[in-house]
Amino acid sequence: MLTVVLLAGCATADKHGLSPQQRSASDLADSEEIDPAARERISHALGRDADEGALRDALKQQPNNIDAAIPLARALLARNCPNDALEVLDGVLLATPGDLRALNAKAVVLDHEGRHQEAQELYRQALAAEPANPMLRNNFGLSLALQGKMDAGDASAAPQAGSRKALARSR
Repeated sequence: MLTVVLLAGCATADKHGLSPQQRSASDLADSEEIDPAARERISHALGRDADEGALRDALKQQPNNIDAAIPLARALLARNCPNDALEVLDGVLLATPGDLRALNAKAVVLDHEGRHQEAQELYRQALAAEPANPMLRNNFGLSLALQGKMDAGDASAAPQAGSRKALARSR
């Protein structure tokens, strides 16, 4: 984190002091002049995937903001905080009961945690409202397959905690 703070203060100098074209930390993360590995570390430290603070603020202002809830839940899941992710999604579902994207996202988190039966109940609830929805049908099938593999004793079927692809199915 210290690196990000230091990089955020970088600027080019000219004869009058600092250039009016100071570069933000996010500009540095996109820069081709920086080593790709360093750029990835900067991007990760900046929370490019989701600025949790801004997303939480958006949800405070609009508790039904699913476009803020899903990236926040994804970021929380990536930090191995599934209970916090579920709490965020439960809040959205309180504000907009039956929202298909929120139901799907919560089911994805439950699947990630190996709670397949609970996830499948949410998929069924969502599919009752929109039976032809391909995202829901696909995720329900994946959940059933994951549960089948887990029941067969295949531990490798469990999603990896902290996976960056978590909640990718909920877009």
